[in-house]
Amino acid sequence: MPQQPLADAVRSLMDRARTDLAELVAFRSVADPRQFPVEECEKAAHWVADAFTAEGLTGVRLLDTPDGTQSVYAELPGPAGAPTVLLYSHYDVQPPLAEDEWLSPAFELTERDGRWYGRGAADCKGNILMHLTALRALRQADGGYPVGLKIIVEGSEEQGTGGLERYAEAHPELLTADAIVIGDTGNFAAGLPTVTASLRGMTVVDVSVRTLAGNLHSGAFGGAAPDALQALVKVLASLHDEHGDVAVAGLTTDQTWTGVQYPDEQFRADAKVLDGVALTGTGTVADRLWARPSVTVLGIDAPPVVGATSSVQSFAKASVSLRVPPGTDTGAAQEALVAHLEAQVPFGAQVTVERQGNGSPFLADTSGPAYEAMGEAMAEAFGTPMVASGEGGSIPLCNTLRTLYPEAEIVLIGVEEPTTQIHAVNESVDPLELERMALTEALFLRRYAELRSV
Repeated sequence: MPQQPLADAVRSLMDRARTDLAELVAFRSVADPRQFPVEECEKAAHWVADAFTAEGLTGVRLLDTPDGTQSVYAELPGPAGAPTVLLYSHYDVQPPLAEDEWLSPAFELTERDGRWYGRGAADCKGNILMHLTALRALRQADGGYPVGLKIIVEGSEEQGTGGLERYAEAHPELLTADAIVIGDTGNFAAGLPTVTASLRGMTVVDVSVRTLAGNLHSGAFGGAAPDALQALVKVLASLHDEHGDVAVAGLTTDQTWTGVQYPDEQFRADAKVLDGVALTGTGTVADRLWARPSVTVLGIDAPPVVGATSSVQSFAKASVSLRVPPGTDTGAAQEALVAHLEAQVPFGAQVTVERQGNGSPFLADTSGPAYEAMGEAMAEAFGTPMVASGEGGSIPLCNTLRTLYPEAEIVLIGVEEPTTQIHAVNESVDPLELERMALTEALFLRRYAELRSV
């Protein structure tokens, strides 16, 4: 079947994709009622449900997941003998962080220098539009879909509360499919078609240090009174050695990555590392991102500079994230982190470590027909061969799906190439990446149907 009509269909749909993405970005769908009203997530969920209903999917409904959020589900049987493909994404987003640091409003899609800016423009509302545009193009070019479809769009992925994972475990028949396309990653570089073959797992703990019954005047007591904030800083500093490698006993830190490499200068440019600032850790960048553990301090509860008083602090708290590569047990890694934090607290201070949850690492099997079909689709859409890379982030749902559906191939793709700045201020998406990835997915559904249909 000629491919040009499908490419033309995708291109003709890009203005609609921008309009839809603007509507979706406008919902402040941070799945944390302490920060934004829960109604913002509810409105985003209803928008997604209506959008897939309009594309002919049936059985569209909102699933109340155990963490108190909602996932959107839809389905449509395929032609006789056709395989079933599950398309995944999520509509919840990260908080905007410092909104005054955005060059345009965080929840208002804004075009600038050829890119579309807004919270969720890439992660992950841009991937919802990738799915929608692919399906719309197939309807426009072919009059329908070549496979059976299931859609699941999660409402709390960024919070890591596991609602969809627990719902799927309780309803294992719901998401069964021959292939699963996880729309929540992206290309190694813009214009380089990429499947993500490896994900690090993640665990988060909160560590609290208490040294005094209450704050004390730093002039009257400083120098002898044990400072909880000082103690916490010492604990956090101990998490890395002098090279910046993780220094937690029980964690292996010398693994190597054998796939596509990440040149230092490319990484510096993608990460916007300031001139004169060195990268941390040893080994190649790919080793550090995809094959080894990493520890990040996510936040600290301490007095802000503005309004601080001359006080010795009685209490301080931090949230610490640990990422672990495939081959490492996340539960054991969490226990190693907890033991390290407890052992490093000075002054005999009181320490409490709260475990916030785990997500296991993931390693894909890239040898099946879904990967063959995706490779052909990417080569057709981008004009260059597909590569496989790792991803330092975590998607806990992948291992839940693998456990529930061991025969299903799981393929990770998306619009989140490195310059999108997901989870940071001024997040954006390249509309050309969105167009090419939507075409890729449409071509994939066609080719996969051909390979798997009986």
